[in-house]
Amino acid sequence: MAPPIALPLPRPPPAITSVRKLANLSSIPSNYAHNAETEASEPGDSIPVVDLSLLASGHAGAVEDLDKACREWGFFMIVNHGIPGELVKGVLDATREFFELPEEEKPEFQPKDVLTPVRYGTSFNTEKEEVFCWRDFLKVFVHPEFNCPERPESLRKLVIEYSERCREVTRRLLIGVSKSLGLEEGEAEAALGMASTLQIFIANLYPRCPEPEAAMGMPPHSDHGLFTLLIENGVGGLQIQRGGRWINVKAQPNSILVNTGDHLEIFSNGKYKSVVHRAVVNGEKTRISVAMANGPSRDAVVEAQGCAPPAYAPVKYGDYILAQQSNQLNGKSILKSFSIED
Repeated sequence: MAPPIALPLPRPPPAITSVRKLANLSSIPSNYAHNAETEASEPGDSIPVVDLSLLASGHAGAVEDLDKACREWGFFMIVNHGIPGELVKGVLDATREFFELPEEEKPEFQPKDVLTPVRYGTSFNTEKEEVFCWRDFLKVFVHPEFNCPERPESLRKLVIEYSERCREVTRRLLIGVSKSLGLEEGEAEAALGMASTLQIFIANLYPRCPEPEAAMGMPPHSDHGLFTLLIENGVGGLQIQRGGRWINVKAQPNSILVNTGDHLEIFSNGKYKSVVHRAVVNGEKTRISVAMANGPSRDAVVEAQGCAPPAYAPVKYGDYILAQQSNQLNGKSILKSFSIED
């Protein structure tokens, strides 16, 4: 009788580690290889610019600029926003210091709870993904309760001030949106529970990549919430989708990038569309970006305004975030699940 054939034991899955540890490899591991086409065109049309100082003064032209940007792009730059350049630089520098800390000085890596107030990890959701993103991240809930890692020591003070400034920017944007939607003053803020706005500081590290054409920093997705404010360290990588093509984003000096989120689309009953965007990587430089996600209160039930038939079912903001963060990123799939069919 022939001896039984010994079958090879299954290989354990590769250990999940930060991409910062992989940046000096000659090639990327197979579980980071995406098939997506990453080429993009330069902007054929100029990305909209909104002057926040004019918007704050109630300037009709600025309100029209904001309305058009939200309707036609879901994306724009703000200038004259009142956030000092040295504060922006300080936040980016402290973020870089965080990622350069020894691992033992950082928070727990990859906690299981996707809504942990201070979460440090890699990719987006490695529990669900088969192919990972070339990205490490730090996500911190900074309002209505403030959280922050202990180190670097400079980060806490900077994030406190920066989050306050971003809440004021968001308040001004929401006032402009309210005017263009024909709402009474303060109606949107009350309906969305903005006194308890859930604000999340998201720091992203995209190290240089040995095979940038095969990797992806972040796959195509839209953001939850109302407005996401983005700053970066001067290294490009953000692309937005418009008219069936990908457009490279180049920020003007001293500007802040803004994209509209899913809950602004729900609240405006589809008048404003959340923008699908992604992050690509490069083979030469490390990109650092900081996104400040500004949403309604976690307990707010967001629903369409106006008398037209609603395009989306009402949804509690906290439930929506949990659904999105617990899954893989896939365009606007979470938002579409709340769509009301004709």
